[in-house]
Amino acid sequence: MLRLFRRDAPRVADTRYFDIALDEGVARVAVKRSATARRFTLRVRAATRDVVLTIPKRGSLAAARDFVERHAAWIGARLKRLPQPVPFAPGETIPVRGEDHLIVHRPLLRGTVWTVTREDGTRLLCVAGGGEHVSRRVADFLRREARRDLEAAVARHTTTLGLKARSVSLRDTTSRWGSCSATGALNFSWRLIFAPSLVLDYLAAHEVAHLAHLDHSPRFWAVTRRLAPETDRAEAWLAAHGASLHRYGPGARALAAAPRVDDEPAPVDKARRVA
Repeated sequence: MLRLFRRDAPRVADTRYFDIALDEGVARVAVKRSATARRFTLRVRAATRDVVLTIPKRGSLAAARDFVERHAAWIGARLKRLPQPVPFAPGETIPVRGEDHLIVHRPLLRGTVWTVTREDGTRLLCVAGGGEHVSRRVADFLRREARRDLEAAVARHTTTLGLKARSVSLRDTTSRWGSCSATGALNFSWRLIFAPSLVLDYLAAHEVAHLAHLDHSPRFWAVTRRLAPETDRAEAWLAAHGASLHRYGPGARALAAAPRVDDEPAPVDKARRVA
């Protein structure tokens, strides 16, 4: 599951892999041993478009394979339901600040990347230069825009609280949209540029609030809601649509599981417990 914010993860002793046959081909299953697991739990890890089976530390690999093979149909169905990635290519549509933009190539024009709104309301993301540079130029443009928006939001919120962030950095994370270190370093996913501005502003407020309270206590949430009055609306949007932000661009992830790709519980071996 994609988590919005960092939490401590269970220790995993080791990871192994095996392949299983599906109607559509072969799927690789990552088998992770966890010191805290008491049963087998299977899920499609859509952020990397593969499958993960978590097993107890002393779980049997033979039993693990048997468990996965019994749920091969479930795995195949979930993998088939993953939307296809959307590349940064002419003719594709991507959201920018929550608004769809059609990527168009303008090889004869000067410049790099800019936006245009047609009279009919269609929004264009225009890219100049050679066709081989379109994807990189779009990615660079989006990262610049994300940095500009996030740095502005962080500056606004830190000024309100009278605090200062040590740094603001952007990454391409799969497990969280933002984080705040004990030293005050703030990190964000650049993919927030795809979301409506209120969502990006809320994430900035959330992490800035951690500068005052490095926890999720009532005091922390009080500060967050003071900085971002639309906290509930932003969280609802992330729960419903946040997963789709991982679909776009080079190396895009088909769909990050937030809260889960499937609409029913993942298979869990309720009967098998390993002491």
